[in-house]
Parts: sequence; C-alpha cells; structure tokens
Amino acid sequence: MTLNETAREILADGKGILAADESTGTITKRLEAVGVESTEDTRRRFRDLLFTTKDVENSLGGVILYDETVRQDALDGTGMVDLLRRRGIVPGIKVDGGAKDLAGFPGEKVTEGLDGLRERFAEYAGLGLRFAKWRSVISVSGDLPTATAVELNAAGQARYAALAQEAGLVPIVEPESIMDGDHGIVRSAEVTEEVLAATVEALRRQRVALEGVLVKTNMVVSGYAGSDQAGPEEVADRTLEVLHRTIPAAVPGIVFLSGGQDDAQANANLDAIARRGPQPWIVSFSYARALQGRPMSVWAGAEENVASAQDAFAERLRLTGAANRGEWTADAERAGS
Repeated sequence: MTLNETAREILADGKGILAADESTGTITKRLEAVGVESTEDTRRRFRDLLFTTKDVENSLGGVILYDETVRQDALDGTGMVDLLRRRGIVPGIKVDGGAKDLAGFPGEKVTEGLDGLRERFAEYAGLGLRFAKWRSVISVSGDLPTATAVELNAAGQARYAALAQEAGLVPIVEPESIMDGDHGIVRSAEVTEEVLAATVEALRRQRVALEGVLVKTNMVVSGYAGSDQAGPEEVADRTLEVLHRTIPAAVPGIVFLSGGQDDAQANANLDAIARRGPQPWIVSFSYARALQGRPMSVWAGAEENVASAQDAFAERLRLTGAANRGEWTADAERAGS
C-alpha cells in the first residue's frame, strides 16, 4: 500500500483520528484532575477503555499512540497495536521529544527528538505502526513568533517527515500555533498562514512527497484570553482561507486539533468548516481532550464506571462525527454532555 493510500484509508468515510498520545506527564495531570493516580496500569486501563468501546472503528480511522502504549497489552492480553489493527483502525505513533525552550528566544519553543529517529522508525515499522506524528509549538503575540522559531520548527518537521516516509510511515506534520493570549483572530490567521507556508516550503526542500503527508493544524480562532471571540462562521471562513493559501491540493488530508477549545466550541467550529462543502483535501478531526475529557471524568478510575465511560466516549464520537459531516447542532451537544 502506498503512503497516499494509507493516508486516505485513515480518513475514509468521514472518519477521524484519536490523539491518545499524551506524554506520561500530560496524562498524569489529566488523571489526577479526576482523582486517579497515574500509574502504568491506570494509563493502560483508560486507553483500553477507549479502544474497546463498541463500534469505535466506525468513527476512527486512526489512533496516535504514545511509546508506552505501543508496548502494552490490552486487558484481554492482546497487544494494543494488534487490538487496533483487529478493529480496522490504523495505529500511529508520536515520535517527537517535546517542545523545549529555544535558547536566546524567550517565550519560544523548538521541538526535539531527531537524534536516533531513523532507528526508532525502523523499530516502529516492525511493530506494525503505519503513521507518525511530530508536533511543534508556535507562540503567538504581537511580536511572536520570530522568523527563527518558525524556520527551525519547519525544518524539524521536514526532517522528521522525510525519515518517516523513508521507513514507510505516513508523517502527520503538526505545527500548532498556540491560541493562549489575547490576540484577535486576524493575528491568529497571520501567524497560522506564516507557519503553514514555512512548513510546506521546508517539506519541499527536504524532498518530502506531499501526496504521502497529512497536516494537523489549529483552527484559526481568537486568542482564548481575548475579549472579542470570533464565532464559528468567521472561524470557518478564516481557517479555510489560510488553508487554501498554504496547503497544496497534493496533500491528501488535513485534520484539526481541538487545541484547548471546549467540546462544544471545537465541534461548532468543525461543523461550520464542514458546511462550507468539499475542499481540495479530505478535512477531518484529530482530537484529544475534546474526545477523552468526558469519558475520563465518568470513569474516574472505577471499574464499575467503565461501561458508562465507554457510552460517554461513544457519544463524543457521535457528536464529533456529526460535526465533521456538517450535521451538528448545539441542542444535540447539550443533550449529549
């Protein structure tokens, strides 16, 4: 199967991607927030809960895993990767080493993890992983990002993507313009366009085949601390305007991260984008918190809550799937909360 075919398989029939690749530090914070001690076993049990939810394969074409999960067994003794494959879900892997402070550039980050990546990809391919993800973090303010931060992160994305394709894995490139702060949607659009354009140019320079890449990006929204919050219609218009200016039609698919939006906001914006009709690329979702937050709260670490938590996860998938088809309503969201 070609990289392009794999990318299209992941997003076929309106399906999206579950981002279940939180680092140990990140998932620990989320588990502790619902009163659950974070251990290797509790992390395994929560992810098993998600992956064994009834009919999950009807909504998800891919799941991004963390290295720990790749090496774990599900509760029935099946390897987590094999569990997903058995359900017709394409397994992927987060490979970046996290965003670290960029020396000399206060407030900015650069993603690490390229050292030894060729060897890691060879191992992951042997373990049955078929796609990968690399996230870079771009700070947004009146004078950030700097050109240096944009260029360094774009170059890292391109080097990672080339190594992924060399190993036969589809790279998801995720340059996320962080929406913390009080900037308006116009500034958000400017930065997102600059970052995506730089990333695509770096991919070309690195001789990455765009036909075998997926792009994961933020929606163009107002800074969360700002007083003037753009509504879904403006978010959809500005997001698609930026994407049409930067992402070539050769790229098979674009998936949106939820980026700290609450469940309803993420789906309202996705729905507004979907209602704009077909685009040159497949457009879908790759959510983490917007899909996992509610089931994690319902579960709260208790075995007797597993069925209810799976129902909550199935409901989040149903609502997000409706948004991805342009069929979401606020009333349905409230009823499903």
